[in-house]
Amino acid sequence: QVQLVESGGGLVQAGGSLRLSCAASGTIFSINAMGWYRQAPGEQRELVAGITSDAATNYADSVKGRFTISRDNAKNTVYLQMNSLKPEDTAVYYCNALIKRRLGTLPTAYWGQGTQVTVSS
Repeated sequence: QVQLVESGGGLVQAGGSLRLSCAASGTIFSINAMGWYRQAPGEQRELVAGITSDAATNYADSVKGRFTISRDNAKNTVYLQMNSLKPEDTAVYYCNALIKRRLGTLPTAYWGQGTQVTVSS
């Protein structure tokens, strides 16, 4: 079993900051890419930011310069620092990780349960 547990969501005013965390636990051999997605009501889930095992990052254009993704490989944890938040950042944020459970197997995508981020104007 593998679990991704997110924390750090909440309600914040526009211009404020939040930091999301996502910790992976269970039978894990290695974690490849990790990322954060979000889904607003009535919208499709979209990639917000991703980070590879060697710390290469990519961001959605809408969050570049405001959000920073990072990871702690020793803790199997990925973070999303969100600054200068806007009302349009309001969504449920999901953590995603590509995890190998055993040597020689292909990585499998796992998802967290989601954490609500609400930005008031």
